[in-house]
Amino acid sequence: MTTRLVRVEDLVWLALFAALHLASPVRTPAELEILVGLALFQAISPRFGWFSTPTGNLVSIGVKLLLGWLLIGVTYGVESSYFPILLLPVVSAATTLSGWGTALTTLLAAGAYLSFLLFLDWNRYEVPPDQARELALRVLFLPLVAFLTHQLARANRAESSKYRKAAADLEEANRHLREAEDAMRRADRLAALGQLTAGLAHELRNPLGTIRSSAELLAKRLPAGDGVGRELSGFITSETDRANSLMVRFLDFARPLELRREPVAAAGLLDEAVSEIERRNPPPTARVVKNYSPDLRPIAVDGELMRRVFVNLIANATEASPAGGVVTVRTREIDGGVEVAVIDRGGGVAPAHRESVFNPFFTTKPSGVGLGLPIAAKIVNEHGGRLDFDSAPGEGSVFRVWIPPSAS
Repeated sequence: MTTRLVRVEDLVWLALFAALHLASPVRTPAELEILVGLALFQAISPRFGWFSTPTGNLVSIGVKLLLGWLLIGVTYGVESSYFPILLLPVVSAATTLSGWGTALTTLLAAGAYLSFLLFLDWNRYEVPPDQARELALRVLFLPLVAFLTHQLARANRAESSKYRKAAADLEEANRHLREAEDAMRRADRLAALGQLTAGLAHELRNPLGTIRSSAELLAKRLPAGDGVGRELSGFITSETDRANSLMVRFLDFARPLELRREPVAAAGLLDEAVSEIERRNPPPTARVVKNYSPDLRPIAVDGELMRRVFVNLIANATEASPAGGVVTVRTREIDGGVEVAVIDRGGGVAPAHRESVFNPFFTTKPSGVGLGLPIAAKIVNEHGGRLDFDSAPGEGSVFRVWIPPSAS
């Protein structure tokens, strides 16, 4: 982005200070030099970011105060027609400093103007009452303008803060709307895939039963010495059982859930899930560390279904963690409900996979089916809660289950 060499406001400043010199009854070279300095400083200082810092701002106000004092000094001191030039540092302070900073700058400006009384020979001069009132009137204009400008600047900052807050609230609302849209699209995909899965599973289970029965009957009719035939028959039976188990999982995902809620302790469900994982995976797999909040209220959930959720999440975390690593299971109360977080220090979820984690049949495991997390999300959603996660590649993942107050 390029910066214009000369801006309109620069020309305005130069024109205004030139007009002051032309209208001045004094018009000395020193007066002209100080006016040019003030005009150049007003035009150039905004181009340097340092003058926008607190220190730079104080220096800018000080330079204006000094140049204003010098200008009054070369144009007859207290009798100078340039006394309003001290409004420049006062207005700058009122728009950028606090009330105390504005008051101090105003006192310095008033003191700078009245300091020219010290240069008078009081043996030869005296200040009549009408001129004393004139001096007081000139000095009182400084706090009057300072107070009014500071009030306007404070009101403007309050309005700006209100608009920024409104913009932040709007951005937050847009974020929630995008999340809701993503959830709706995911729900639509889950519904369509669920219907397809239910139909396929139902149609495939019957022929699988026939194949298994045929394999068992074939094994009974084979001669005792036909080892190859019996081995092949065993393969058919075991693979048919595995396929049937997969069909059962498909149907679990597709069919509506019938929740049997009862108050249970979250810690108890988690202990059962951890024990099951430890039975499946003895050391040196990842070690599970429990960090339970001691004052959690019971949660009204379907204990068996929710235990399956926790088993799935803890199993995924231990599989993602290095051997001998640590998986943390943490509970706490948040937003009136109960949150269970499963934290691992594995490789994390790749950014390209974040949108697909809860999609059915998506998996990065060589032998995975991709139904564990979708079924877990469905169970949590049926309870009115939510399942989400945070992850950073190379740093691990945090999967959170939030159970609403109505279930606790």
